Amino acid sequence: RLGLERADTAEKALSVIVDLLEKYGQGGNCMESQMAFTYHNSFLIADRKEAWVLETSGKYWAAEKVEGGVRNISNQLSITTKIDREHPELKEYAKSNGWWDGEKEFDFAATYSYVNTARMTTSGGRYCEGYKLLNKHKGSITSEIMMEILRDKESGINMEGGFMTTGSMVSVLPQQPNLPCIHFFTGTPDPAR
Repeated sequence: RLGLERADTAEKALSVIVDLLEKYGQGGNCMESQMAFTYHNSFLIADRKEAWVLETSGKYWAAEKVEGGVRNISNQLSITTKIDREHPELKEYAKSNGWWDGEKEFDFAATYSYVNTARMTTSGGRYCEGYKLLNKHKGSITSEIMMEILRDKESGINMEGGFMTTGSMVSVLPQQPNLPCIHFFTGTPDPAR
């Protein structure tokens, strides 16, 4: 939200988020119950001209500029070797902890996925299913198709049970500056409604 408030481009919003991460860190329980459940955050950041994926692990982060096609995130690290911006100490920190030998190609997801943080057991399947659904419609994704994907319970995109999807957002960002951007938000906790 602060990225949206303080920046007028996707890349500037990314900078706002990583500056706040450096200054304040991240944390806090992801549930209202007494059970401690935390994980680090991922962001899809887009404007009319470009899009970025930002993934974090503690104060460390990697960002990938989306160059085309489709891209999704889902409670797991997905940036691998295509890193366009990164925390200045990202690789050195991994090396000092014995997570990366400094020789082989650096893979953010493979290196930082083992940091001691809770991960949803369904996130891998959910991520893959989301990617499949997006690719099925690649080149012809409309706001209605995106809403269908976000409502999909069979894939796990719209989660039920102990961990529930509590809201979804679809944005239409025309490249032509004279056309308005349109944002749809769910009005109930369950995007299927």
